[in-house]
Amino acid sequence: MKTIAKKKIWKSLIWLGLFLITAGVTAGLVSENWGLLPLVLIIAGAVVIGLWLLWQNQQNNWWGRRSTQASTNALFATLAVLAILGLINFLGTRYNWRTDLTETKLFTLSPQSRELVRSLETPVKVWVFDANQNPLDRDLLEDYRRQSPKFKFEYVDPRGRPGLTRKFGVKEDGEVYLESGDKRQLVQVVSQQESLSEIKVTNSLQQVTNSGSAKVYFLQGHGEHQISGSEEGISQAIKALSDKTYTTLPLNLAEKSSVPQDTNVVVIAGPKRALFESEVNALRQFLNRGGNLLLMIDPSIDPKLNSLFAEWGIRLDNRLVVDVSGSVGLGPAAPLVREYGKHPITKDFGNGISFYPLARPIDTIPVAGVEATPLLLTKPYPDSWAESDLESENLKFNPESDRKGPLTLGVALRRKLTATPPTLPNSIPAPTASPTPTTQASPSSSAKPTPTVSPTPTTQASPSSSAKPTPTASPTPTTQASSTPSANPTPTASPTPTTQASSTPSAKPTPTASPTPTTQASPTPTPTVSPTTQAQSSPLTPVPSSTSTATPSATESRMVVIGNSGFAVNNLFEQQLNKDVFLNSVTWLSQQDRQPLSISPKEVKNRRINLTTAQANLLEISSLFVLPLIGLLAAGLLWWVRR
Repeated sequence: MKTIAKKKIWKSLIWLGLFLITAGVTAGLVSENWGLLPLVLIIAGAVVIGLWLLWQNQQNNWWGRRSTQASTNALFATLAVLAILGLINFLGTRYNWRTDLTETKLFTLSPQSRELVRSLETPVKVWVFDANQNPLDRDLLEDYRRQSPKFKFEYVDPRGRPGLTRKFGVKEDGEVYLESGDKRQLVQVVSQQESLSEIKVTNSLQQVTNSGSAKVYFLQGHGEHQISGSEEGISQAIKALSDKTYTTLPLNLAEKSSVPQDTNVVVIAGPKRALFESEVNALRQFLNRGGNLLLMIDPSIDPKLNSLFAEWGIRLDNRLVVDVSGSVGLGPAAPLVREYGKHPITKDFGNGISFYPLARPIDTIPVAGVEATPLLLTKPYPDSWAESDLESENLKFNPESDRKGPLTLGVALRRKLTATPPTLPNSIPAPTASPTPTTQASPSSSAKPTPTVSPTPTTQASPSSSAKPTPTASPTPTTQASSTPSANPTPTASPTPTTQASSTPSAKPTPTASPTPTTQASPTPTPTVSPTTQAQSSPLTPVPSSTSTATPSATESRMVVIGNSGFAVNNLFEQQLNKDVFLNSVTWLSQQDRQPLSISPKEVKNRRINLTTAQANLLEISSLFVLPLIGLLAAGLLWWVRR
C-alpha cells in the first residue's frame, strides 16, 4: 500500500510543478513586477518537474525509449524555432530596416530631410493638435524620428489638454507646430483632405534650427529677370529662398559704389545689357574679400565681365547649345541634362532631368589657385552640339564652325583667399620739398596715396668719402598733411638742416629747410606723398587696398556660372530638377556648410491612364469576348489533338 501511495505522489508532482510555474508567471504579469515571489514560484515549479522526470526515468527507463527521444527532439526543435522567431522580432524592433519599392520613393525621406534631422544639435518636437491620428502622417513623423533621437513628436487632443492648446495659440483642429527651445512655428493645418507634407516639415525645421539668415542680393539695372510675379520673372525662386530662411534683396551697383558688407551671395540672373566698369570692379572686390557670385548668362549677351572671368578661368561661348534627341518634346533649343559632375550641388541628382532653354556652353581655362568643377553636361554628339548659325532654322552640324558635344552648361569654381599685406622695401628714398606749395588731402579725397613731389636722389653718407651737406631751401611755405584714415601724412620741412644716413654708397645728404613756419593745408584736395617716397626718418604704416580685405569668417570665394537663366523663371522653376539646381547653387555659394544639399522632397506622381471612349469600348469587348474566346479555342484545339 505504501508503495502504491508513493507512486501516486510522484505521479502528481508534474501537476504541482505546472501549477507553481503558472502561479509565478501570473503573479509577474498581474503585478508587472518580476520580483522575488514570481521567480521563486517559477524556479520551484521547474525543480519539481525536473524531479518528476528523474523518477519517471528510474521507474520504466522512460528516457531510453525511442518515443521519448523523438518527442524530446520535437520539443527542442519547436523551442528553437520559437527562440529564433523571437530573436528575429527583437532585432526587427531594435534595428528597423525598410525598403521603398515606389518609383519616386514616396514613403522614404529625401536626402535633404535625412541630412537635416541627423545634423540636429538641439532637441526638436512636433506637436499635432488633432484627436484623430492619420496613419500616413504618423508614418512620416516616425521616419523623421528614426533619423535622430533629438526629433520627437506627440499627438494632442485639443479638448483634452486646454492649457497646452492655449500655450500654442491653436485656433482649429489639425494645426501642426514645431518647437525647438523657445521657438515655435506653425507648420501647416492637416485634415482628411490634406495630409502632412514633408516639404513643409523640412522647411519649418530648417527655419527653426537656423540661428542666422543669409542675405542674397539680386543685381538689377541691366535687364535682369524681375523679382516680381511676372511669367518671365523669378518670384518663385525668391519664395523658395525665403522658405529656406534666406533674405533676398535687390542690388543696384550703379547707385552703390560697392556690394554691402552683409552680403553672402550676389545673383546676376539673365542680364540683357553690359555692366559698367565700376560695377565689375565692385564685384571683383566683393569676390576678393570672400564673396560669392551666381551668374546666369544667356546666349548672344555680352555682360562685359571678361576681365573678371579671365581671373577665374571662365570663357563664354557665343554659340547655342542644340539637343536633337527630342526625348521629351522640349525642342532642339532646350538641351536636356542627365549627366552631372561630382559636386555637392549635384551629388544626389542621379540620372534626374533638368533642362535649359536657349543655353550657351561654358569653357574653363586652368588658373593657378582656382578649382573648377563641371556641373551640367549635355549628351554627346550627335545628340547635342554648339550651333554657330543662330539665324538658320535648319539645324545641321557644321564641322568648321560648330562644336561637338558633350558640352558644359554650368561650372562651379572656388578660390582660396590670400592675405598678402604690402611690404615696404629695405631702402626708401627721401622726398624733397616741391617748389610749389602742397596742400592737405580733404576727407573726401581718394584713399590711395600718390606722390606729389619730384624725385630727387636720397641723402646718404658714404663711408669711403666725405660729403658736404647741401641745403635745399623751400621758397614757399610747405603744408602738413592732415591725418586721415586712408591718406599718409606728408613730411614737413624742419627749420634746421637734418641729414639721413643710408647704406647706399656715393650719395650726398640733402637737408631741407624752411624759412617760414609750416602752415595747415587748404581744403582743396591734393594727393599726398606715396609710401614709396616717404622719408626713412618717419616710417609710415602702409594702408592695404580694399580689394584684399576679406570677410573674417570666409576662407575662400566661390562662383557658379550657368549659360542659361530661363531654367529659373516662374513657368519652368518647378519643373524636374531646375529648382534644385538653383537652390543648391545658392546654398553652396552661401558657404553655410550646415545646410543640407540634395534634391527636394518627392511628391506623388500622377499615374492615371486617360482612355478615350473607343479605347474603353475596345478594352471591354476584349475582356468580355475576345480573351474568353481565345481560351475556348485553345482548349478545343488541345482536345482535338489528344483525341
